[in-house]
Amino acid sequence: MANPGNSEELFGAFNFLLEIEGVTGDTSNIVGGFKSVTGMDSSTEVVEFKQGNDVRVRKKPGRTTYSNITLERGYTATDDLWDWRKNIEEGKIDRRSGAIIILDNDGSTEVARYEFFEGWPCKWNVPDFGADQSGMAIEKIEIAVEQVKRS
Repeated sequence: MANPGNSEELFGAFNFLLEIEGVTGDTSNIVGGFKSVTGMDSSTEVVEFKQGNDVRVRKKPGRTTYSNITLERGYTATDDLWDWRKNIEEGKIDRRSGAIIILDNDGSTEVARYEFFEGWPCKWNVPDFGADQSGMAIEKIEIAVEQVKRS
């Protein structure tokens, strides 16, 4: 891990790795080549209430929810994520954990790890194709998660 006392060091948004349990054998294997990972947010409901003859409304935290995580990568001939999605389409419960790992500027030292739990692919997007396009074919997969934590 990076030195936590050095708060001035900034890290590039391009230095990250993705781990997904069972996609490539076990959690120690990295699923690479992703263009972007978005949607790792959480929000907590605000519960408003009054006590007795309070003149103001009090607020306390309620339930926390986590957004779906969207992964984008260049289209490849690998079936690792597709097979996971296919399990869900066929009605098989297939929840997995994983992590987004932020790397130091050297590209190899772990700075932070955001873990997700009870994830399953809820949406799949096949790349758009066109004879007049010269860009890369990008596939997207959206993963519903029940919890995200920084470790």
